[in-house]
Amino acid sequence: MKVTVNVECTPEEARAFLGLPDVVPLQDAMLDQMKAQMQKNAAAMDPETIFKTFFPVNSEGFADLQKSFWGQFLGSDKATKPNK
Repeated sequence: MKVTVNVECTPEEARAFLGLPDVVPLQDAMLDQMKAQMQKNAAAMDPETIFKTFFPVNSEGFADLQKSFWGQFLGSDKATKPNK
C-alpha cells in the first residue's frame, strides 16, 4: 500500500511547524555587517592606492620588482639582468 500526502505551506509555516528557529534577523544582521565591511574596504581599491602599493616611489623598489619578475621568468632563485 502506498500513501501520498501533499502539504502546501510557506517556508515560514514549515519552519514554525517543525520548531526551527527564524534566522531572517541573523541573516539581515550579517548582510548589513558584510555590506559595511565591503564599503570600508572599497576605499583601498582606488587606482592611486593600488598603484602606490605595487609600485613604490623610489627607483630601488622598482628595480627589486624588476629583478623578481626576471627571476620568475628565467625560473631561477637568483634574478639575472637581461642582455641589453
